[in-house]
Amino acid sequence: MKFTIGFEKEDVNTLHRYWDEIIETQKWSEGKFTALFEEKWAAYNGLASVAFSSWGGAALAALEFFNVKGKTVLCPSNTFMATPLSVVKAGAEVEFVDCNKDDLCISLQDLKKKAAQHKPVAVWLVHIGGHIAFQVEEIAKFCKEKGIILLEDCAHAHGASWNGKKPGSWGDAGVYSFYATKTVSTGEGGMLVTRNNELAEFAKKYRNYGKFEYKVEGLNYRMNEFTAAIGCVQADRLDEIAAWKNEYARKVLDPKFPKRLKFPKGMVSGYYKYIVFEPVEKSTGKVYDIPCHRIMKKDYELPNTEWVAQNHWCPALYYKGDESFDTQIKKEEVLS
Repeated sequence: MKFTIGFEKEDVNTLHRYWDEIIETQKWSEGKFTALFEEKWAAYNGLASVAFSSWGGAALAALEFFNVKGKTVLCPSNTFMATPLSVVKAGAEVEFVDCNKDDLCISLQDLKKKAAQHKPVAVWLVHIGGHIAFQVEEIAKFCKEKGIILLEDCAHAHGASWNGKKPGSWGDAGVYSFYATKTVSTGEGGMLVTRNNELAEFAKKYRNYGKFEYKVEGLNYRMNEFTAAIGCVQADRLDEIAAWKNEYARKVLDPKFPKRLKFPKGMVSGYYKYIVFEPVEKSTGKVYDIPCHRIMKKDYELPNTEWVAQNHWCPALYYKGDESFDTQIKKEEVLS
């Protein structure tokens, strides 16, 4: 399947108007549209939001705020390498936790075991594939009881909710990615969300070298105004894109794939990936097929993670809001 970025043609004029304003005002960074994108994201999530040039910059800001250097951070192995590498770059030791087979997300049972073993200062919980981790409530409760910082990797989770609660709301911070493949994209970019106002203020300084007092030893992770303008347009479309994907999944894909990943009552996925537990000849591959603990050469077994890597597939689900489902199905049949 040809990859498609979810961007409406009718939004092009709006975007060019925003870009014309940026060029006219000659404010290409630290301007109106970065602030507006943050406002829109905060309104959507109900959390303070700070825009970054990348997921990695936002993740490092959170890890450095919580002073994880020299300590241990736990991370699921079934994730993109960005998650454990953020820990390494923050100067901490990363150890891996097994996942569940039903949701592909971090296992509470193994988390408790690894927490007792490694005494972590923090845990990364990754919402895989666009849905929310099924055990997020129990994991958040466990971390709070043990005094462990909970960080949510929301890179896949745009448009997801559980009984109205959004990703990033359970932990001490959440980090979104706006890479080109995401449900909503700015090409590159990230967003830190948190209810911790001190972290939000730290993050704003961190992305800007900590200038001008330099009390925060950050680097340049600013989002430019042109990128932020795309984010403003996309934030306005997020509900619509997520709704379209959910309707397409329900009407077109669900009848074809009875062995799909199924969600708990009240959960809505942003459908970054549509996950099934049976071989699919024409698919977009797997979410991840090589576990991070293997890449980083850890000498222990994570059986559920190994099983998941071998036993799930992802049929294509790309937003094309300007086409009817019937039109898209016909095109898919021609391409296949």
